[in-house]
Amino acid sequence: MGAFVFTLREAPPERVDLSALVPERLAALTAGEVERLVIGGGRRRPIHVGDLFGVAPGPDESVVIEGGHERLDRIGAGLGGGLIRVEGDVGQRLGEGMLAGTIRVFGHAGPLAGAGMAGGTLRIAGNAGDRVGGALDGRISGMRGGLIAIGGAAGDRVGDRMRRGTIVARTAGAFAGARMIAGTIVAGSVGRQPGFLMRRGSLVVGAVEGGPLPTFLDCGALELSFLGLLGRSLANLDLPWQPHVPPIVRRFQGDQGSVGKGELLVAL
Repeated sequence: MGAFVFTLREAPPERVDLSALVPERLAALTAGEVERLVIGGGRRRPIHVGDLFGVAPGPDESVVIEGGHERLDRIGAGLGGGLIRVEGDVGQRLGEGMLAGTIRVFGHAGPLAGAGMAGGTLRIAGNAGDRVGGALDGRISGMRGGLIAIGGAAGDRVGDRMRRGTIVARTAGAFAGARMIAGTIVAGSVGRQPGFLMRRGSLVVGAVEGGPLPTFLDCGALELSFLGLLGRSLANLDLPWQPHVPPIVRRFQGDQGSVGKGELLVAL
């Protein structure tokens, strides 16, 4: 596995694609070869890794990016194993389509973090943009497995078209779990219209801005045994806040405008 430390020397002049900087793709390359990888700029004026980053061998089988910027896109896209650690902010599509391994970001992330991911763990210490774990434009489904843990706030449409997996965030914006097919989302609070057109899956939240949609049926207060298991599984996520999964919730079933087999579980 390729182990390198990339130190950002200057702000990128445009958005750059860092999807090549994953351990399995770097394993057979020397530091000089890595510096010559093209990450943006087009044919006439390509931007190489070495134009923006200092490259040095890493101490273990991991990729470390020291220094962040909102123009650093697609970090860890398609990751098949190993560890990527980013000391700073990142751009769009962090961990897009990742299959296994771990990505840790000690900063904020842009939109579409974990879009279409199928496995592995994605940890974001700060905030994340819209459509975390969602579907890329033109794709039928979003996240298909794995775990996304967000230390701060997530934007709108968390888990859009999500099919499987777990997303945890301190708070989430409007339309959390929209068009959700399956999976679990846990948040301290969510914005307007959570579960819009969701088919199946579970939204476990502390509060809902404006209350549930009228197309969700109120099933009353319930004590659900799986919530205890969920709470214990999330207890060791090393987040700056402790995910609270209440033992007793008010259950709303919907969205009746769709298949209607999803559930919105609101803490009492």
